[in-house]
Amino acid sequence: MKAIFITFDQAHYEHIIEILDRNNCRGFTSWSQISGRGSRDGEPHYGSHAWPSLASAIMTMVDDRRVDIVLEKLKMLDDERPKLGLRAFVWDIEKSI
Repeated sequence: MKAIFITFDQAHYEHIIEILDRNNCRGFTSWSQISGRGSRDGEPHYGSHAWPSLASAIMTMVDDRRVDIVLEKLKMLDDERPKLGLRAFVWDIEKSI
C-alpha cells in the first residue's frame, strides 16, 4: 500500500476527487485551506491581499498497482493549468490498522 499526498490550488478539488473516484481510491483525508508556494514556479498561495488564493491537500492510501495511474492523471491535470500548481508525493505504508 502507498500513500499519495497531493497539494493543489483549491480550483482543482473537484477534478482530483473525480480522479480518485474513477480509480477506486475511496478513502482520503483533506485539508481545505493551507498556504505555501511551489518549488519551481506558479503563484504563491498565501490567502493574503497580494496573493489571495489558498491551496488544499489530500492524502489517500492506494493499492500499489493504482499509484502510477493516479499520478499520470494528476500530471495531466497539472499540465492543463500549470500556473495553478499541483504536486503529488508517494510514501510506502509499512503498517496500518
